[in-house]
Amino acid sequence: MKKNLLLAAVSLVALSATAPALAADLAARPYTKAPPAMVAAIYDWSGFYIGINGGGGSSHATWDVVGFGRDGSHDATGGTVGGQIGYRWQSGQWVFGVEGQGNWADFSGSNTGAITGLTNRTKIDSFGLITGQVGYAWNNVLVYVKGGAAVVGNKFDIRTPGGAFVASSDDTRWGGTVGVGLEYGFAPNWSVGVEYNHIFLDGHDQNFTSGGVLFVTDHIKQDVDMGLVRLNYKFGGPIIAKY
Repeated sequence: MKKNLLLAAVSLVALSATAPALAADLAARPYTKAPPAMVAAIYDWSGFYIGINGGGGSSHATWDVVGFGRDGSHDATGGTVGGQIGYRWQSGQWVFGVEGQGNWADFSGSNTGAITGLTNRTKIDSFGLITGQVGYAWNNVLVYVKGGAAVVGNKFDIRTPGGAFVASSDDTRWGGTVGVGLEYGFAPNWSVGVEYNHIFLDGHDQNFTSGGVLFVTDHIKQDVDMGLVRLNYKFGGPIIAKY
C-alpha cells in the first residue's frame, strides 16, 4: 500500500514538471483578418445622355386622286442617320426617360398611277421624334418602350413614265410614334442598343402644282417603320456600389 502511494506521488511530481514545457511547445495561432465584404457594381442609368444612330426604314404611301379614287400605293425605302439627346432617371430596376431625336433620311419609292398613268413618287428626307420612355433594367441591360409625337418631312412629285417633271408638293406632317428598344452598357458611360419605331401619319390632301398652277389634288396616307442601331454617351457616374 505504501509502495503504491509512493509511485503515485512520484508520477504526479513528474507530470507537474513537464506540463509547463508542453504548454511552451504549443505554437500560438496566427491572427487571420476577416475577408473584406464583397462589393457589387450596379450600372446606374440615371443622367443626361447624347448619341448617334443609323439604320433603315420603309414608308407605305397610298395615293388617291380626290374625286376619282385610288391611284395606287408604294413603299418608300432607304437609309437614315441622326442623333438623340435625353435624360433618364432610375428607381430600383425601373427606368424612366424623355428623349428628342432628329434624323436625315432617304426613304423613296414610286408607282404608276392606275388612274393618271403617271409616276407618283414619295420621298421622306427627314424626321424627328419627341418621346417618353419606360424601361426595366437588369444591371447594365435595359429594355424599354417609348411613345410620343413625330414630325416627318415629305417631298411628293408626279412625273411622266419617261421621267419628265409634271407637278410637285412638299409637306411637313405631324403624327404619333411608338417603339421598343434594347440597350447594353458595355463600358463606363457608354451604351449601345437597337430600336424599332413605328410612325403613324394621318392622310392629307396634297395640291400638286406646276409653275404655280394646280395640276391635281391627291389624298396621301402614310405610315413609317424603321430599325435603328444607337450609340449613347451618358454624363455622370456610370455605377453605384452595393455592399
